[in-house]
Amino acid sequence: MGLKALDYETMNENVKKVQYAVRGELYLRASELQKEGKKIIFTNVGNPQALGQKPLTFPRQVVALCQAPFLLDDPNVGLIFPADAIARAKHYLSLTSGGLGAYSDSRGIPGVRKEVAEFIERRDGYPSDPELIFLTDGASKGVMQILNCIIRGQGDGVLVPVPQYPLYSATISLFGGSLVPYYLEETANWGLDVNNLRESVAQARFKGITVRAMVIINPGNPTGQCLSEANLREILNFCYQENLVLLGDEVYQQNIYQDERPFISSRKVLMDMGPPISKEVQLVSFHTVSKGYWGECGQRGGYFEMTNIPPKTVDEIYKIASISLSPNVPAQIFMGLMVNPLKPGDVSYDQFVRESKGILESLRRRARIMTDGFNSCKNVVCNFTEGAMYSFPQLRLPPKAIEAAKQAGKVPDVFYCLKLLEATGISTVPGSGFGQKEGVFHLRTTILPAEEDMPEIMSSFKKFNDEFMAQYEDNWNRSRM
Repeated sequence: MGLKALDYETMNENVKKVQYAVRGELYLRASELQKEGKKIIFTNVGNPQALGQKPLTFPRQVVALCQAPFLLDDPNVGLIFPADAIARAKHYLSLTSGGLGAYSDSRGIPGVRKEVAEFIERRDGYPSDPELIFLTDGASKGVMQILNCIIRGQGDGVLVPVPQYPLYSATISLFGGSLVPYYLEETANWGLDVNNLRESVAQARFKGITVRAMVIINPGNPTGQCLSEANLREILNFCYQENLVLLGDEVYQQNIYQDERPFISSRKVLMDMGPPISKEVQLVSFHTVSKGYWGECGQRGGYFEMTNIPPKTVDEIYKIASISLSPNVPAQIFMGLMVNPLKPGDVSYDQFVRESKGILESLRRRARIMTDGFNSCKNVVCNFTEGAMYSFPQLRLPPKAIEAAKQAGKVPDVFYCLKLLEATGISTVPGSGFGQKEGVFHLRTTILPAEEDMPEIMSSFKKFNDEFMAQYEDNWNRSRM
């Protein structure tokens, strides 16, 4: 018997090339240690409710009623559920083709897409077309659908920020394309320099790669920065000059922890720029119910909106979406509730505001505790988390630690993160999983652990780090600090 199609040696090489550090070696080791009874703090993935964030009450009440519509017929339903939740559940059930157990249109329920379009118009001040909005199983599915349409083969490149969220590197590998990195500048608070973009494109072209698209993650993951309006204008101008599709990953738009740089959508800036750019640049924007103060990761709800994409292309994207028949219907209801929130005067409004503000204010405090904690550690420097839900401190590893990592057959920041995990139970992701400049090392942690646990986590991190640095530092030249 020869090799079979699903033997490792003969399977699709693109699948084998995929690397996804967020669920990589560190995560697997953490899961092993957990099985052995060690207490693990999983800060490796932006999964708010797994780390104790409470779901918002109102959307859960609405979806509970949609899942169990017989409750709506119970004469006592009003004793358990508020009137606005009951009304909203009836509204969403009326939009479906037979409740939550029936497939929807492959683009998502038309009534919910209309709610998304109205949300975008309120946010940006420009009308949005529900026909150009597709609901997806989390933003990740949408990103994959669009990259699948862009990448024709190895000769096609996609500009991706480095450090980047590995969804992009993994998906580009899977579809057989080429990742074209552009480096964010850590000393400028992870800012973006257009000259750097030009250089990246020139290098790619020199290698025979056709650069077709550019990804921005705003607010940044893992870097936590918010792009300024001026920066977004430069990016859109660059895409116009170079004829690139812009993919705007805007899933953290609710997660803002400072007042100087609010979130501004790529689409708003594009429309503000006016013709010819506003009519020419192809833009696809992504959002989700997984982040923000919702944190409904497990529900898998997202959308993408297309701007300046030709109708024939939209039809082709619809055709591909149809292969999966329908996005997850309960998640579409969550999306409707997120983009069409309660209004002042609604029965549940005050509780909703109290819950959502409580989560965001706590995240803002946690971002500060974590940044300050990292900056108090030996050989660690960390930019403030302006947005999203991660800290990305730089580790200035002594030469002896780098040498010890080599001896152990590990990348230096993987070596550090494994030691951290064994000593403290804190599960992080090494910076090498996101990409970084040669000879520079980081780790990514979420800012999601419960606020009351944060001081203890940071103190156990500091104890480990300072001992690690002292162990490998010896007489390493202190002036490097």
